[in-house]
Amino acid sequence: MILFKTENVNGVEKPRKTMYNKTYWRDNMAKKTNKAIHEVEVKIEGAAWKEAVDKAFQEKVKTVTVDGFRKGKCPRSVYEKKFGKESLYVEAADQTLQSAYEKAMEESQLIPVVQPNVDLKAMDEKGVTFVFTITTKPEVTVTKYKGLDVKPVEVKVTKEEIEHEIGHLLERYAEMVNKEEGCIEEGNLAILDFEGFHNGKAFEGGKGENYSLEIGSHTFIPGFEEQLVGMKKGEEKEIQVTFPEEYPSEELKGEEVTFKVKVNEIKEKLVRELDKDFFEDLAMEGIQDKKSLEEEVKKNIKAQKEMDAENEYIDRLLESVSKHVEVDIPEQMVEEEIDRLMHRMEENLKMQGISLDLFYQYTHSSEKDLRDQLEKEAYQNVLYRLMLEKIMNLEKIEVTEEEADKEADQLAEKYQMKKEELLKSFGGLDMIAYDLEMRRTIELLKEANK
Repeated sequence: MILFKTENVNGVEKPRKTMYNKTYWRDNMAKKTNKAIHEVEVKIEGAAWKEAVDKAFQEKVKTVTVDGFRKGKCPRSVYEKKFGKESLYVEAADQTLQSAYEKAMEESQLIPVVQPNVDLKAMDEKGVTFVFTITTKPEVTVTKYKGLDVKPVEVKVTKEEIEHEIGHLLERYAEMVNKEEGCIEEGNLAILDFEGFHNGKAFEGGKGENYSLEIGSHTFIPGFEEQLVGMKKGEEKEIQVTFPEEYPSEELKGEEVTFKVKVNEIKEKLVRELDKDFFEDLAMEGIQDKKSLEEEVKKNIKAQKEMDAENEYIDRLLESVSKHVEVDIPEQMVEEEIDRLMHRMEENLKMQGISLDLFYQYTHSSEKDLRDQLEKEAYQNVLYRLMLEKIMNLEKIEVTEEEADKEADQLAEKYQMKKEELLKSFGGLDMIAYDLEMRRTIELLKEANK
């Protein structure tokens, strides 16, 4: 694997004439403004470099073709005359990178908080010089985190909220019944056959049979559902619509098409009543009448509102504490957090059957747009994490191995997972302990600001 900038000459990777990153010195000056950014220079020379170059030749000679010699049998003098000694240096540098990094860590005794960057500063027959840019945890000062004017909000549940939720419950248990008379109205379920035509030709993906479409759901092409209103069972009709400009198909976006539609059935929603049959279908323990249902709904609404209020209170509390924090956060820490948020978003999209590339198409955006959008959240996440870690140290909050192990047992039971799987998903027992320490620190902040 070639880690450095090269150019291909006659099938051989050779280092470019300049191995310096064009922005190296500019970046170097910027790095020195942050005390958490450290540069460690490591040289690999002498016998170690000679051995790496020799090994590079042994690997390279197997892959090149030289007239007059079988593959792998070209003498080194002939190889170097044809391709140049420099062609071996990139491969040799790649081979020595890991040992150079280990040497940098050993000599500097630094503990990186993000993946270190590496620049190839110089390389010749005498050796190679790497410059490792290591980001360590920055110094954090918290001037105040107790006695702040941040109070939780008292949660109340109104009668209107209870009635609204019961209305949703009745909707959820509503029955769809055939509508033999009358025509399609808003809220009805239309069972359709349809086929779409563009410039007189049927297009791919434009046909459906006995397709169920709720009128008013706006799940179809804009204008389609509206033109179904008023149609009767068995009626056929041609509907003209225009695909949106952002439609993913290049052939159809912004184009006018015609759908031939036939209504097979019309179903209307029959909203339930709060009667004995409804409570039997609901099958909720202890719920037998309107009063007991209202009490249960009130309890559930209150629990959700309390959870939301708690999260909102913690957010306000952390924001308030952050105003009393002094820290110079390295850009690399924010970038790594953006990477984490991007990965989380990608996984969430996958569960919906959407790739990031498709997301960019739908939203007319790019990876850069998304990274820019996530930057504020990423910065805040890093700031809060550093801030809480500082308070954790000030308050000497620690979690023992036994406590972490007990927490892992409880979480495994809660999520119905094997303990080994849970630890793997969390990143090990240390991460369980860290998460528990962070939660205890937040609880301390809540107590200190009552």
